Amino acid sequence: MNKSRSPHTSVSHFLHTSFEHLDLDNYLCRLIESPHQEMSCELPFRHDDDSIEVFRAYRVQHDHSRGPFKGGIRYHPDVDLEHFRALAKIMTLKTALADIPFGGAKGGINCDPKKLSAAEQERLTKDFTRRMSRVLGPAYDIPAPDMGTGENEMAWIYSAFSEGRDDSPQIVTGKPVNLHGSPGRIEATGRGVGIITEWAAKEFGMNLPRSTVVIQGFGNVGSHVAEYLDDAGCTIIAIGIKDGAIYREDGISISKLLELKRERKRNFDFDDLSSFGDQISLEDLMKVEADIFIPAAISGAIHSDNVQDLSAKMVVEAANIPITSTAATELEDRNVHVVPDILANAGGVIVSYFEWVQNHSHYQWSQERVRKELEERLSKAWKAVCSLVHKDKISFRLAAYTLAVERVKNATLSRGF
Repeated sequence: MNKSRSPHTSVSHFLHTSFEHLDLDNYLCRLIESPHQEMSCELPFRHDDDSIEVFRAYRVQHDHSRGPFKGGIRYHPDVDLEHFRALAKIMTLKTALADIPFGGAKGGINCDPKKLSAAEQERLTKDFTRRMSRVLGPAYDIPAPDMGTGENEMAWIYSAFSEGRDDSPQIVTGKPVNLHGSPGRIEATGRGVGIITEWAAKEFGMNLPRSTVVIQGFGNVGSHVAEYLDDAGCTIIAIGIKDGAIYREDGISISKLLELKRERKRNFDFDDLSSFGDQISLEDLMKVEADIFIPAAISGAIHSDNVQDLSAKMVVEAANIPITSTAATELEDRNVHVVPDILANAGGVIVSYFEWVQNHSHYQWSQERVRKELEERLSKAWKAVCSLVHKDKISFRLAAYTLAVERVKNATLSRGF
């Protein structure tokens, strides 16, 4: 990967900008930036056809000054240790900004889950859990779903970790509701992005029901963002997935597209989109004129080579680190409003915290309570960021990072060395 597009390079740049704003001592900067522990291993694996493949697995535990490590399990063919270092830092900042008692971690396997059968995914997930079990724990490191994983993988982690131990549903969040999961968890990240988009539109003087929206990515997060904003009255004019995008000037039928996605499940692909609008390239998706652009796919999707194509007035980061540091600087210079990932997509980890609390208390909340408390947590973080933006005359990204870093710093100093 081009170093300027590396997620780790971008996160380091954003972090150091906040360090400078806070005027932190060098030793504190080093402590906050350095990971606590990194694990990697090879997973020999037998496929259904008896062929053997060796996968690489990782877990990076970045910081636990504010509570147990917390972070997703990602299955993707492009992940490596550096990628997980960046994502683990993002989790530390996200949990701190949301003011929930967790730290940050991230991990997963370098694999393409779409090329694995359901039985293979189960075996691989349980192998991963057994190999990593010594660094996981319901009060030490609690995984969650991420790209390429979902409630099935979390159920398998729960099952594998509990072998030979006391039953521990709180070891992992994002489980099925019928297996100690939380109502509202599946849609939490996308719903949170939608809520934040509403507040941001009001903050920036935009009329949300009259706004046009482009969404890059239509997985779990992108599809739930689309559903929320469609219900809010937005016109979603373009959607991109891995192999291409569709455009419809008068708006895409989100309800019908979601119905088709639910029917096709894992087999949903670009060919399914052809009847919903004109097919365009992913490169042209960036050029579609719209009020709001929501990157909900991969890291580094907006970079120095394509940022000039982006015409939206506001960008809401539904994915983690979707804008490189160089592209972020250019957007700031152009006065394009950007709501950063650690604020915009914090809904998932907030409801993961709620699930963890429910598991510890052995009492399941209603969906209404989950949604109410999610909005309250997001509102507190949103208001804190807005207050610092206006007070210090800084960007939303710098304000979010500054608040998060300050909370991590205070916890680190309180613990001592």
